[in-house]
Amino acid sequence: MRPPVFIPVLLLLCLRVQAGDIPWLEGGHTKLRALAGYYPDDSIFREAFGEWEDSEGAGLRLKFAGDHGRFGLTAHYQLLGQSGDSPDLLQQSSGLLPLSPRLPDDDRRWWDLTDQVSDSGSHELVQRLDRLHLDYRGDTTVLRFGRQAITWGNGLVYSPMDLFNPFDPAAVDTEYKLGDDMLYGQYLLDNGSDWQFVSVQRRDEDGDVDSRVSSNALKFHGFGLAREFDLLVAEHYDQFILGAGAVMNLGEAVLRGDVTFTDAHDGWETSLVANWSYSWVWAGYNVSGVAEYFYNGFGLRESDYTRENFRENRDLLERLARGELFTIGRHYLAGSLPLELTPLLTLTPNLFFNMGDSSALAQLVLQWDMAQNWQVLGSLAVPLGSAGTEYGGLETEVDDLTLEVGPSLFVQLAWYF
Repeated sequence: MRPPVFIPVLLLLCLRVQAGDIPWLEGGHTKLRALAGYYPDDSIFREAFGEWEDSEGAGLRLKFAGDHGRFGLTAHYQLLGQSGDSPDLLQQSSGLLPLSPRLPDDDRRWWDLTDQVSDSGSHELVQRLDRLHLDYRGDTTVLRFGRQAITWGNGLVYSPMDLFNPFDPAAVDTEYKLGDDMLYGQYLLDNGSDWQFVSVQRRDEDGDVDSRVSSNALKFHGFGLAREFDLLVAEHYDQFILGAGAVMNLGEAVLRGDVTFTDAHDGWETSLVANWSYSWVWAGYNVSGVAEYFYNGFGLRESDYTRENFRENRDLLERLARGELFTIGRHYLAGSLPLELTPLLTLTPNLFFNMGDSSALAQLVLQWDMAQNWQVLGSLAVPLGSAGTEYGGLETEVDDLTLEVGPSLFVQLAWYF
């Protein structure tokens, strides 16, 4: 197969960057990836994309930063390309489509920092700024204005308190979150506690900056009774949210958890996550175990998996479309068991289990630091479940066809400079 034209272009740019002396450049990376997925006979996607679907992609990130006294400026440039049979469909299968979604855009962000270089249907190339923020760092105060990313909450797999571009629980490459245009502030107290404030501005469907699609949040992170805790109050997309979380030791293990209460369209909804993590040495290998329970207050019960109920559940649909939720049910268990085979090679089996319909997604992730500044990521994902379940394939309005997605394979090669 002939590689897309943007792949050699990215490689050439990387070589020029590596050889040149560019002011403020602090490094970067380039990544090449390939994805492939199988559609079973009864999958509605098979009619559109065939038995197998594949996609290739590449990305370049250049990281610029400069400081002057207490002030700093950060900018991350991205050049992203994608080629293949990438579906231009809604994520109807709860994020189970094996190929990556379309490249990011700034249609709803406050600032338009994305330029569509080309889009020929099967090939797409964009350049953008994923970080662009001005910083002030005082003795007890941090202020940051511009495009940036922030992560809140104690969930290790599912994150009800992480309101801003959370990762898909099954995402393999989680090195960088998408940035949003915001004002961020942090005030440090003498005892190590801190206050954090975030204000995110966005555009509505008409392209206008509108407070109804903005977010304003205040979080307190404190210490007490031999544990850490968080308190959250926020207005997110015109909905009021209260949240609380905590981290504590239980012997040599760590317990974490969050709970949120949202004044949603149909009344108050509760979501929560609780997890347990423990590390040990087994047969000479370092092992870390994670077990997590997630209750999705916006989810559907198994008996409610109908198109009509989906249409009526406005809160669920909005969060799926915004990329804040990746599950459609209510009760989930997740487990992860990273095994360090060598200091440079880690193998991680993951399992995401829908307790309501007994379907699951089994995933095996490999991370290999093959050489200095070179890394290989790979994963094999296998959905498990009967027809009519979340991971087995929800039923459609077409007779005998479901939203089933078969096994998928992901491979990525990264070079850092």
